[in-house]
Amino acid sequence: MELIWTKSGSFHRVGYESEADLESAIVQVQAVLFGPHRIYLDIKRKVGAKGGPKNVPDGYLLDLSGPKPRLYVVENELAAHDPLKHIAVQILEFSLSFEAEPRAVKGILFNAIQSQPVVGGRCEKYASSHGFRNLDHMLEWLVFESPFAALVIIDELPDNLENVLAKKFKFGVEVLVLSRYENEKGERVYHFEPFLADVVVDVAEADGAVGEVDTIVVPAREEGFQETFLGENRWYQIRIHGSMRPQIKYIAVYRVAPISAITHLAPVQSIEPWKDTNKFVVNFAEPAKEIDPITLVKGGRGKALQNSRYTTRVKLLSAKTLDDVW
Repeated sequence: MELIWTKSGSFHRVGYESEADLESAIVQVQAVLFGPHRIYLDIKRKVGAKGGPKNVPDGYLLDLSGPKPRLYVVENELAAHDPLKHIAVQILEFSLSFEAEPRAVKGILFNAIQSQPVVGGRCEKYASSHGFRNLDHMLEWLVFESPFAALVIIDELPDNLENVLAKKFKFGVEVLVLSRYENEKGERVYHFEPFLADVVVDVAEADGAVGEVDTIVVPAREEGFQETFLGENRWYQIRIHGSMRPQIKYIAVYRVAPISAITHLAPVQSIEPWKDTNKFVVNFAEPAKEIDPITLVKGGRGKALQNSRYTTRVKLLSAKTLDDVW
């Protein structure tokens, strides 16, 4: 049994009674789950061309955190409902419906936003300050020009869910786990990692935006760097956000102490699932090339890498130290 211990008592994990129960929890924690610059639209309207596949997304997430907006179609699911096949089918149908009936999707989004004055005001303000004529123009760009992306919110992560989704789809599919705990008094708390939390930290420290990310930086010991990064032109067992995977065009390596610097950069040929795990292998398009070392500054803001981090190639090539990157 999983527990969360506090001075006021212990909380044990409790499941959701239904998908509607999960959706209620999402609405309750949405401000922290998604962050201040994202809007969750809890709307269910059928989408699909006449005579073709039709489905009802559980909602939409509108991301206004960067210079360009991003839209995610949301599928809420319980792990107990054999989600692997169901989620894959639903997401496929969502993507086909968007392709077949983009104008209907735009209409659904427009009506949902306009029905909430506060949300409408936020969207209009964002549109006018980011190069769009109005809300209609912004939604036109979102639906017709921006890449399709999906978000799965689930109560428990099956071992190979992210692996399966990566194999099935070339577009980005992000997965969020929202679990619930309860104490003897019936008080409830929720456990989750906020949407793209580590990516947001990386790009914020670099004065960038999530949509601009094109490079992942991985830490490596010297043996692995020589044998795999240089010797095999790949790097494996990396955790990469599903929605980031289509954006990653380059991989850089931070060589741990005593070198303590980013020293090589390679273009990415492909990112594939790594065996039966929720991790990935990055295959290089060509051998990594040495760049001017981007060093760790003792006592500086940038810290030695323990895990993968995100940035842009432009940022890397103009940096002298890790403080210039993050």
